[in-house]
Amino acid sequence: MKRIGLIVNPIAGMGGRVGLKGTDGVVDKARALGAFPQAPNRAISALKALMEIKDHIEIVTYFGEMGENEAKECGFKIKVISTIKDRESNQQDTIEAAKRILEEKVDLLLFAGGDGTARDIYNAVGENLAVVGIPAGVKIHSAVYASSPKKAGELALLYLKRNVSKVKEVEVMDIDEDAFRKGIVNTRLYGYLKIPYDPKFLQGKKSGSIMNDEGAQRAIALDVINHMKEDVLYIIGPGSTTRPIMQALGLRYTLLGVDLICNRKVVKNDLTEKELLKEISDKVCKLIITPIGGQGYLFGRGNQQISSEVIKKVGKENIIVIASNHKIRELSGKHFLVDTGDEEFDISLRGYVRVTTGYREQIVYKID
Repeated sequence: MKRIGLIVNPIAGMGGRVGLKGTDGVVDKARALGAFPQAPNRAISALKALMEIKDHIEIVTYFGEMGENEAKECGFKIKVISTIKDRESNQQDTIEAAKRILEEKVDLLLFAGGDGTARDIYNAVGENLAVVGIPAGVKIHSAVYASSPKKAGELALLYLKRNVSKVKEVEVMDIDEDAFRKGIVNTRLYGYLKIPYDPKFLQGKKSGSIMNDEGAQRAIALDVINHMKEDVLYIIGPGSTTRPIMQALGLRYTLLGVDLICNRKVVKNDLTEKELLKEISDKVCKLIITPIGGQGYLFGRGNQQISSEVIKKVGKENIIVIASNHKIRELSGKHFLVDTGDEEFDISLRGYVRVTTGYREQIVYKID
């Protein structure tokens, strides 16, 4: 009988679709804007990948939505190590749960959350336990996370079946969310966690842009602007690669949010998912995005406002991907990734896409 620890941060990712760029300290605001929990369903997706050995697993977990509910829904044998009534779980609960699970001598710890959750896990267990992160947060810079919830479960399965023998220490990164909401990226290394290591299942850490890339970004911006059409809405995704488009047009922009322009004027800055759907409901629209450096995500990391519903309305043929040659080389041949939370839709995006890499320069790159 294998024993797996499971911790779910039930509020992780709630700030994404409503444009809050994180959830730390703004849960009530996220709910007021219509946000709903993402992490429980993503944890269930990971657990489903373990179903073939369900009868040989005991899941050690915490109360309610911190793991108990998700494990019960999948029919696993469980041991609940704590219960808390009449209040919402918090950061200290995550740390306490991880410490208690470490004492239970489990074979592996699965946890669902974002960079803040990874920090809490590190503070509790350090490098004393192998873990796999189930991506559920808004911002995920840490290398401890699998590339999708399903991949997290698949990697855990292989590790428990002893088909992944290598364990590697990887970075736990986090940013200052208050500064992030103001457009300032302040990333810090907090420590290392041990993970079963197979690059096919892992997203790797996020890398930043470099100063030498600025010329290429400006060239890309000029190419995009030259191809803009009248009376067409353009959704401008977040990132330092899309920023030069707004700068060249002399427009107010949101570095880490989603903006909407038409006829070279701002329609609205820093839109939520609901606002995007309302603005583009009956109009022709194009979507300009850039992959996350070092990871390759087009959707599902830091731009959850651009949900599967928004992308469906825009249309796959109207997605414009931009990236410098340096950013492409940084991927070391890894494909672009998507993780919208809608697995069937993610599969429909697979294939090849044109990528603008400079002025009148394009390559073709694969989405997996």
